[in-house]
Amino acid sequence: MRSPLSEACVQIKPSGIRKFFDIASEMKDAISLGVGEPDFDTPQHVREEGIHSLEMGKTFYTSNSGLKELKTEICNYIERSQGLHYDPNGEVLVTVGGSEAIDIAMRAMLNPGDEVLIPQPSFVSYEPCAILAGGKPVIIELRAEDEFRLTAEQLRAAVTDKTKLLVLPFPNNPTGAILEKADLEAIAEVVLEKDLYVLSDEIYSELTYKGKHISIASLPGMQERTILINGFSKSYAMTGWRLGYACGPGLILTQMTKVHQFAIMCAPTTSQYAAVDALRNGDDDVKMMRTAYNQRRRFLVNAFRKMGLDCFEPYGAFYIFPCIKEFGMTSEEFATRFLEEERVAAVPGSAFGDCGEGYLRISYASSLDNLKIAMSRLERFIGKLRTQQAGKAE
Repeated sequence: MRSPLSEACVQIKPSGIRKFFDIASEMKDAISLGVGEPDFDTPQHVREEGIHSLEMGKTFYTSNSGLKELKTEICNYIERSQGLHYDPNGEVLVTVGGSEAIDIAMRAMLNPGDEVLIPQPSFVSYEPCAILAGGKPVIIELRAEDEFRLTAEQLRAAVTDKTKLLVLPFPNNPTGAILEKADLEAIAEVVLEKDLYVLSDEIYSELTYKGKHISIASLPGMQERTILINGFSKSYAMTGWRLGYACGPGLILTQMTKVHQFAIMCAPTTSQYAAVDALRNGDDDVKMMRTAYNQRRRFLVNAFRKMGLDCFEPYGAFYIFPCIKEFGMTSEEFATRFLEEERVAAVPGSAFGDCGEGYLRISYASSLDNLKIAMSRLERFIGKLRTQQAGKAE
């Protein structure tokens, strides 16, 4: 019997994010700092709008591209936050989370052999989505000495005559790195010079703690070259509602909508009605959550400094990426021992690309009380490791 499986699919490794979360979920007194999910409930008024839509019998399919009311609110949001104008009729697509938008953007844009530049460490979906779309991932290894920012020099060095698409994953998961305007301007110059397109994943755009997030699409000449991807999971604590969106040139969005049409039909109707309310009335909720995350972020930065654990200060998302190279073990080994010995789950940096080896992703989408307990356990754990190392040195 011949194999029923796709070779491309078989060769893709499963995500390394959930492994430690699944183990921790069955451990007594374990604290999970692994999964990037807000610990806040979806705001009450957003939930009520979703419930109201069900009570009113609004359980039908929407148009493939999404409710016009929601697409209009998405355009209003992007215009007031980024100064960008998109037409809700043809330049906006509502998707099942930002992850679907990433997938169908690549499927709509890539021809076999087209190269996709993927800065890493970064979200686990970019590389497999590029492969499944027939593209060739080309990894750009981000450096700790650059605060894990993508530089124009790195981008220029990675471009070939086969390069078509640059993934721009900032604010970044797992490092918490951001790009500021000067960084983006230098990158945009290379993009324009080399005739590239950009997939800008801005799912953490509202969780920026240094200035205001700037989309590369807002720079001169970039809107027509950029697919802007965002969603509701992180900013509005709506992970389970599974709702995202893509904005971009109508030429590309038309083809993305075609793929979405055949694969998905439309995003969940209830979620779409709830998202309309989130965009109209959720600014204060976002501000409250961002303030809480920032407090936790500052606590962790200070905690790592007191422990003598090397870690740059992140200014975006809700992750921190300490270096654990001093302990002479792989990220997987460190995370496994940390979970087994101290009952704290974190994600090995290697789950986000080879250059994440030697780091640990810790999510601070958890209560400050949990973070304090987890840090006391981490301090005890690395204290034991340092004592063991000192003993071996003698």
